[in-house]
Amino acid sequence: MSAIVRLQNVSRSFGTKVAVSSLDLEVKAGSIHGFLGPNGSGKTTTLRMITGLMQPDSGTVEVFGKEGGAGASPAMGYLPEERGLYRGMTVLGILEFFARLKGMHNPRRAILDWLDRLDLAGAGPLRVEALSKGMAQRVQFIAAIIHSPKLAVLDEPFSGLDPVHAGQLMRAVRELRDAGTTIILSTHDLTVAQRLCTHLFMIHHGRKVLDGSLEDTLARHGCTTVRVTPRDIASPWPGCTGVANATRDGTDWELRLEPDADANSVVRELMRQFPLTAFTTGSASLSDIFFRLVGVREGESVGQGT
Repeated sequence: MSAIVRLQNVSRSFGTKVAVSSLDLEVKAGSIHGFLGPNGSGKTTTLRMITGLMQPDSGTVEVFGKEGGAGASPAMGYLPEERGLYRGMTVLGILEFFARLKGMHNPRRAILDWLDRLDLAGAGPLRVEALSKGMAQRVQFIAAIIHSPKLAVLDEPFSGLDPVHAGQLMRAVRELRDAGTTIILSTHDLTVAQRLCTHLFMIHHGRKVLDGSLEDTLARHGCTTVRVTPRDIASPWPGCTGVANATRDGTDWELRLEPDADANSVVRELMRQFPLTAFTTGSASLSDIFFRLVGVREGESVGQGT
């Protein structure tokens, strides 16, 4: 697959605050690329540079093989972090307005189809000011992708959606990808990211800390975990081959295994060293990996910024 988006050694500062530092990134055609990171990590700044709304201080941003970001290209659709719909217009009117801005001459049928797919079939005559937050979010999503863009850049598209409508939007994103649109999206919902994205890009304090396919990420970072309950809860940790980290959690020990370690072998060795009353095994989730890499649980903030 060819790269639709390529960032090379990109940096951007605001005064003395470094928002993005020396980022390299390639987004392949046909992927759903998830941008992850705590609040203030530089996600929105990076997305704005990709869209051409902001230029880097140094480095290059190429979109569709051209330097400078996507700009006003009709081949791109953009859902910004700051939502902005004209409150006095009807849903149908504003979607037709955005569709014509993107070069569509007869957008009515496509608009009605998208309204129906996102549970908004009766919303066409409503004024934007009468919409709930979740309805407005879905309308703005439609406005961003109504023209079937080659690239869709979606900044927090699931914000404000209940689980039912978030599920509908996930299906819509997959359908867009299947129809030929490459997707870049940021999200704080790591469960959504794990279910939806084909590739992940994580930044922290403006620097890349993870970049790869979902499959490779889970294989490389999502190592097996083991939770054991010793019979003598006062027993100190004895040490064990194959255990990268051991953390006391109440009466239990939570163990993170090394990538090549076998959970059954670890448990057998532990049982030779001290008696166990229980043990469980599992694999680390994307949320576990996120916390391990940036030290913040999903949804927590590490500072102000973009």
